Amino acid sequence: MRANQDAPGFTGGCLDRADHLRRDEAAMQAARMHPQARFLIVDRLKPLLSPDGDRLLWVRRGEAPAGTTVFLGLDEEGRPHFAVDGPADTLPGVATDARAAGARLPGSEAAIVAQARSLLDWHRRHGFCANCGTPTAMAKAGWARQCGACGAEHFPRVDPVVLMLAECKGMVLVGRQKGFPPGFYSALAGFVEAGESLEEAVRRELWEEVGLRVGAVRYVASQPWPFPSSLMIGAMAAAESFELRLDATEIEAARWADREEVAAVLRNAGPWSAPPPLALAHTLLRRFVAG
Repeated sequence: MRANQDAPGFTGGCLDRADHLRRDEAAMQAARMHPQARFLIVDRLKPLLSPDGDRLLWVRRGEAPAGTTVFLGLDEEGRPHFAVDGPADTLPGVATDARAAGARLPGSEAAIVAQARSLLDWHRRHGFCANCGTPTAMAKAGWARQCGACGAEHFPRVDPVVLMLAECKGMVLVGRQKGFPPGFYSALAGFVEAGESLEEAVRRELWEEVGLRVGAVRYVASQPWPFPSSLMIGAMAAAESFELRLDATEIEAARWADREEVAAVLRNAGPWSAPPPLALAHTLLRRFVAG
């Protein structure tokens, strides 16, 4: 389980990403050949965990399969760490769904899962130049792709998503989509659109999805969400009223809940179920209960 249950999931990374080394191919080659270099195998976007499933399984260079390899960073002792997109069939660990891994691992290792999965997935989906259509080559130790035809550089993208609880007179609003499990409610969410601030995105999403007007928006916390490459940005929004108008294509149901009800839900003793501790929505609900 994650060591710090108050921190959002997939946060708490402790590797030095060493940007200055990424641009130095000789230094990166030396890092790959370092006798203490460690490699995390990500098999079809599933990180390799130890047989008991409670930690990441790092292998030496000679044990790593061939595949796209990206530099993750240096640990406190200066040992280089990499992630490899390749099969793990011959290794003793277990290729594990990244969500399940993030829920089981300590925060520092769950953060590595988010970093490795997002980066390797980006390489899988961005092999051609968006400018001219020519195949691109990996650059900067996996943190860029370079087009040999037009010279364009492409960098891993991060898609910002606002996740918010509207609050009114000591109560918060939660909602559910049609695809949610029965009885499951969460914070509302939506992608930030072009030319929009985070506060504007929160206000627009709440108006579009539930017809709610809100004023002040307060940032609470954020987390990477590597499915494939979102940055979840959690906020509380001050609602002007309790009146709702649901967009039936987006929201199946919504309800207001006070602190006592939310606290019971987080103890698995309430009238609905909430997201697990891995999710930023859980963090928002917990912070609301704490006042």
